[in-house]
Amino acid sequence: MKKMVLMLAVFLLAGSAWATDVTITCTHEGGGVVRIDYAVTGLPKVRAFALDIMVDNGTIDQISHFKVGESVTGDKGYGIFPANFSRYINVDPNTGQVTTWDVNNYTPVADANDLHALGGLGTNGITIEMGAIYSPADDSSPNAPDNEGTLCKIKVSDSANVSISENATRGGVVLTDPSVSPDVHPNGCFVTVNQVQSTGSSCFPSSFSTYSDWVTLGKPACWCSRYQCDGDVDGQTSGFPFNYRIFTADLSIVVDNWKKTIDDPTLNPCADIDHKDSGFPLRYRVFTADLAKIVANWKKTDADLPGDCPRSE
Repeated sequence: MKKMVLMLAVFLLAGSAWATDVTITCTHEGGGVVRIDYAVTGLPKVRAFALDIMVDNGTIDQISHFKVGESVTGDKGYGIFPANFSRYINVDPNTGQVTTWDVNNYTPVADANDLHALGGLGTNGITIEMGAIYSPADDSSPNAPDNEGTLCKIKVSDSANVSISENATRGGVVLTDPSVSPDVHPNGCFVTVNQVQSTGSSCFPSSFSTYSDWVTLGKPACWCSRYQCDGDVDGQTSGFPFNYRIFTADLSIVVDNWKKTIDDPTLNPCADIDHKDSGFPLRYRVFTADLAKIVANWKKTDADLPGDCPRSE
């Protein structure tokens, strides 16, 4: 009996080593630039990603900061783009080597005409495909991609929710042992593009008592962000692994704008969380009520918050 228990324990431990968790996150770096990161735990390693990235407002206009070519020590990563490899990359028939990786338009973005690919740059969604080749090809290879890193960066045109999902038709997340299915955890993010709303835009309802202040402040887009009225001043989470919506970056911006008034040209209106001044006689736009929102929602994630900003209070 003891021998059977021992064998079962060994089997379970061996099985746990073959559990791969893949977390994919996005982080707004400011100016509409969004960083797409991955983190992998367990074995086998990830060989390739096929992901759909979408925004619910505006368009995805650029992609950058992606690795190109073979993964090697000092320059590791997922630099093979299956959707575009045959379109742009030439392989020497005699040597089997790639002639050059430095080719215009060789990017991870699949063509809109490819099967089950999204519309591409300039639309509300892109499909990216990124794989890795390296030698030796086993999981212990010193040239294999790191277990966490950045896949790419994208730039969006407007404030929006960014969602990430596997494109199962085009492969999804593939491990070095394709017979094993990973546990994939894609996480989206909200992007605030700090721009003045165009004339006639009314994302902030005119029925709100604070509407006139929104207009005076130049119709800041951040007041229309779904978590701003709860303390999300910077329009992004704290990033992997906790993804706090309200955290130190938000507090820092509030501190930087403490006691500023509506006529102060250095005021960041995103720090005016409650959309009100402190009242007569000082009328501070960023004061104790805004700080109270930060405190009340400290370390809360998207799942902890209603996400229904702006709202009348």
